[in-house]
Amino acid sequence: MTSRTPRSDGQRPPKNRLFTRSSWPEARHLADVLRTETVGGALLLLGAAVALVWANSPWSDSYTRLARWVPWPGGASWHLDLDVAAWAADGLLAIFFFVVGLELKREFVAGDLRDPRRAALPVVAALGGMLLPALIYVAVILSAGGEGLRGWAVPTATDIAFALAVLAVISTHLPHGLRAFLLTLAVVDDLFAITIIAVFYTADLQPAALFAALASIGIFAILVRRGGGWQWALIPLAVTAWALMHASGVHATVAGVLLGFTVPVLAGPRTATGDPSAADAEGGLAARLEHRWRPVSAGFAVPVFALFAAGVTVRGSDLTALLADPVVIAVVAALVLGKSIGILGSTYLLARFTRAELDEDVTWSDLLGIAMLGGIGFTVSLLIGDLAFGVGGTTDGRVKAAVLLGSVISAGLAAAVLVRRNAAYRRVAERERLDADGDGVPDVYQRPAEG
Repeated sequence: MTSRTPRSDGQRPPKNRLFTRSSWPEARHLADVLRTETVGGALLLLGAAVALVWANSPWSDSYTRLARWVPWPGGASWHLDLDVAAWAADGLLAIFFFVVGLELKREFVAGDLRDPRRAALPVVAALGGMLLPALIYVAVILSAGGEGLRGWAVPTATDIAFALAVLAVISTHLPHGLRAFLLTLAVVDDLFAITIIAVFYTADLQPAALFAALASIGIFAILVRRGGGWQWALIPLAVTAWALMHASGVHATVAGVLLGFTVPVLAGPRTATGDPSAADAEGGLAARLEHRWRPVSAGFAVPVFALFAAGVTVRGSDLTALLADPVVIAVVAALVLGKSIGILGSTYLLARFTRAELDEDVTWSDLLGIAMLGGIGFTVSLLIGDLAFGVGGTTDGRVKAAVLLGSVISAGLAAAVLVRRNAAYRRVAERERLDADGDGVPDVYQRPAEG
């Protein structure tokens, strides 16, 4: 693989380096996001564990009755006579995707994705980490007769909260460049996933309801930019857009992403150079809404979804038959092998094509660990599994078991790879925190911009 030439202190690195540090405002924003998502990841794991124990306990019938309870049977005219599990998937996950939309908008306007050179790395890695798992899944299913092809998108998503929970458990301190890459990769991954959901898993499209949903989102966009006394109307408009999107046949979570895209990022005018200012982005409405809604998403919406989505009953099942099921094999192989090879391989090819070198704090084994973390496909994978095979069926249960198994294997392999370099990560983290002049900005962020 490409060789890396160490640089002496104070020497500016070559222009074509991968995984370099970004600006201090970006690093501070990243730290806030990762802190919230790490706590959310712990709650997600707790929700999944409770679901598994409950669904396989003597009280499993109560779990099923709660998940299938319809709290609003009178909502049939709006297609809202949903059970609790469906409300968690269609309703609460809309909050999750709203936050994803806010983060994506920020990345495109003031983050790494506004710079085509920096954006190329996470975008290419995300594409590689989605295409290869899909191809592996299709190859396995076709070799077994072709039944289950509709689930090709199940292993294409990465769960950032679950991945960060793993990093917290092993107490690793990844360099800033790798942390930023992991978060941006997951955000781009979510964008591709919601596009797949909208395009490939839309049934019985109702154009009138879809047009009304888009009109509601358009009005939301106008009011959110005007501000002032119209702010009270934003939540009712958002709920209306969600309900109309659900009635249109397009998955309701798509409304969450589109609403997030409409929120302005910058608090003030562009800088003198014409570039968006990261400091302006910190004070923009998107940042304020993200700060308000990300804890709701990470701390409530996603864990509750996990509680009702991860309840796979394996008590009394034939585990041999389960593990030999082609769909299970396809999902596990795609998550464990497809994600790792896809992310690592596409990044390596990009480095070779652009003749780029890794940052001095990063090695290819580090990237292998990050690529393995990409195989944790919990939240969105479970959602796509429900859309592909329906809720409550035999195949749906096996898909959930496969997603859980593949995610756990990927997490274990990633932990084994990353923990070996923990001492080196701690030294990097100490250097990135050093503030010798006491001005509140670590010294490494006051050097000339890298890369």
